[in-house]
Amino acid sequence: MCKLKTGIILNNKKSSNSYKQIIRILIISSQLLIITGLLMIWLFSEPVRQSRNLWILFFYNFPSQFLLAIVPHEPVLFYFSKYYDPLIVASVCIAGTIITEYFNYSIFSFFAEFQSVQKAKNWGFLQKILSLFSKAPFLSLAIAAVSPIPFYPFRFLVVLTKYPLTKYLLAVFIFRFIRYYLLALLGYTFHIPDSLLLIVFFVVLIIIYLPGLRDVIRRKR
Repeated sequence: MCKLKTGIILNNKKSSNSYKQIIRILIISSQLLIITGLLMIWLFSEPVRQSRNLWILFFYNFPSQFLLAIVPHEPVLFYFSKYYDPLIVASVCIAGTIITEYFNYSIFSFFAEFQSVQKAKNWGFLQKILSLFSKAPFLSLAIAAVSPIPFYPFRFLVVLTKYPLTKYLLAVFIFRFIRYYLLALLGYTFHIPDSLLLIVFFVVLIIIYLPGLRDVIRRKR
């Protein structure tokens, strides 16, 4: 009788865990679909790209701040700062960024549980980086969020070191807001021409994807 009860309890736990796993997969999938959909709208809709509606700026933060930063955010921020007060531009940007960074944390936390990722944490080089980051995580996030250095590695570091989501979002809110405001103030003051912004957009895009293109070319050779 006891064995029967134990078996039922174990089965119930397995069913509960499977149910939770399915829910997590559905949530992660929906987040990925949202980001992909917004990126497709931005890339293939010229009226959207030329719009001055602040909702466009808000939603643009999703693809531009998602994991590896699919598209650059600076040129679009400069564009909107020509028509709106820097404080408004920075506020809209940070609102979109906070939601996106929540997605980033949620999605990578899901994949961080995979066995391959757990094994990668034991690599000597990665262990040194994780150890270094853990000594001053908030300060590291502050410097990365304000400065021009790539921010995306820190999205992975906070998850791998299990840095609390609330503290991570707080650092993003404070220091990304400062960065956005300074960039918006620069765009508001100098009114950078659209043609130059377009050039900057494609230059940054090339910089983002150049390492990947090099790897593809090397493999073909």
